Amino acid sequence: MKIKAFNLSALFVITALLSSFSFAETVWIDVRTLVENQRDNIEGDLRISHSNIVREVRKLYPDKNTEFHFYDKTGGRSDIAISALEREGYKNLHNAGSIEEARQERGLTD
Repeated sequence: MKIKAFNLSALFVITALLSSFSFAETVWIDVRTLVENQRDNIEGDLRISHSNIVREVRKLYPDKNTEFHFYDKTGGRSDIAISALEREGYKNLHNAGSIEEARQERGLTD
């Protein structure tokens, strides 16, 4: 009986530990304007204006441990987006700088 209780306790602990890990992929968000994005973009990335970032991210990604990378023309608007999301409790936020730097970081350059 003690072995069964130990096995159940161990299973519970392992399940709790594994459920705390996030296996979601990284989310890349272009915080430039629609016009900038239409001129040049990275296929598959989201485009959300930094002024709408909290509302949209909260709706699409309620898990505050999701990993986000933001980029724009120089990184300034990404800083604004990151600050707004930090105030909402999001934790895994990264400024990739410009769209060119985001491409380099991901190995998408020629």
